[in-house]
Amino acid sequence: MSSLSASSRSGAGTRPAVIVDNVSVTYRTTFERTPTFKQAIVRFGRGERAVREVHALKNVSFTVEEGTSLGIIGANGAGKSTLIRTIGGILPPTSGRIEVHGRISALLALGVGFNPNLSGRENVILGGLANGLTRRQVLERADEITEFAGLGDFMELPIRTYSSGMKSKLAFAVSVHMDPDILMIDEALSAGDAAFRKKAAAKMQELMQSARAMFLVSHALGSVKELCNRAIWLDKGRLMMEGSPDEVIAAYTRFLEVGEDDLTLEDL
Repeated sequence: MSSLSASSRSGAGTRPAVIVDNVSVTYRTTFERTPTFKQAIVRFGRGERAVREVHALKNVSFTVEEGTSLGIIGANGAGKSTLIRTIGGILPPTSGRIEVHGRISALLALGVGFNPNLSGRENVILGGLANGLTRRQVLERADEITEFAGLGDFMELPIRTYSSGMKSKLAFAVSVHMDPDILMIDEALSAGDAAFRKKAAAKMQELMQSARAMFLVSHALGSVKELCNRAIWLDKGRLMMEGSPDEVIAAYTRFLEVGEDDLTLEDL
């Protein structure tokens, strides 16, 4: 399936928030299947390590205009998180270029960037300063973030004492209270209880009124339909399709030979 041309969708008066132009990302890793005893002995004697190249993204191009909430879908290993990290400036592209117009607030994984030995409140302050806010601005928002995360007295305890769900709640709360131009979220809505997921979805809807663009990576196709007005589908590092969430999800579920029932929309 071919992707739709981003330029064909551009209308008068629209401005790009993010441009991804022919981007590829290739990892070099020593990870491999466990070698046989003979292979291990030979490599050890020669001082060799097996190196494998992983082509995580392959010539991906699209443009996200201001006012767009983009859902990114695909199977595990499709390149979704790599794409988000590359746009966020965490991973450099091997080739191609990325233009970002605005300040990014990125929630890329549970607790990424948290110092486990510092308290939740101290991590909030560090997160705010890292996002370019002054200490006074961060302190003014600390109570807001604490209330939103709903962690109570745990905010004064080290992050290492938190469950993964608690880390997720705090990471989401920090990310969405930093007044981002561009909000990037990787699977944030998959963690936490039902009440928190509902609150998180409402906050994201609110942010879209002021943010220039939002990126949502999720296996919950129902969330993509509800929160996004555009979608892309990645498969093995390639952009398979770009379009409305309904169109892209329908094509993706056909590709997987599953129907769009409540179960597949919840987790694919």
